[in-house]
Amino acid sequence: MARITINLPESFSFRCELPVRISDLNYGGHVGNDAMLTLMQEARVLYYRHLGFPNELQLHGTVGQVIADVAVVYKSEAFYGDVLIVEIAAVDFTRAGFDLMYRITNRDSGREVALGKTGIVCFDYSHRKVVSIPEAVRKALGG
Repeated sequence: MARITINLPESFSFRCELPVRISDLNYGGHVGNDAMLTLMQEARVLYYRHLGFPNELQLHGTVGQVIADVAVVYKSEAFYGDVLIVEIAAVDFTRAGFDLMYRITNRDSGREVALGKTGIVCFDYSHRKVVSIPEAVRKALGG
């Protein structure tokens, strides 16, 4: 069976540190797959704030984002007390969306923990429909 591959960009425009919480662990004693998605979301919200967007629902006026797809490739375990560095880059812009790429590493060991991708689609929440990326959003993201 073929495995998912994620090709990361050469550089990332954002970086943050997130601690692994006890609630992030699964019965195997390491970060669970559901928690990895939550950690990616937390980093994404911090990225958007860094760019001046209030939150995921308000990137520009009534235009926010929805997740169209997600992929995660796990490289190593992460445990309670680890601090993860999450790097994010926006790539592959289309009329209505873009991809966010994530590299997640253990701050202390430098070990890669996971690689991720979220497909983002711009969505006008007042009209409940997909819309083009606002030019201000495209510019802020570097697209």
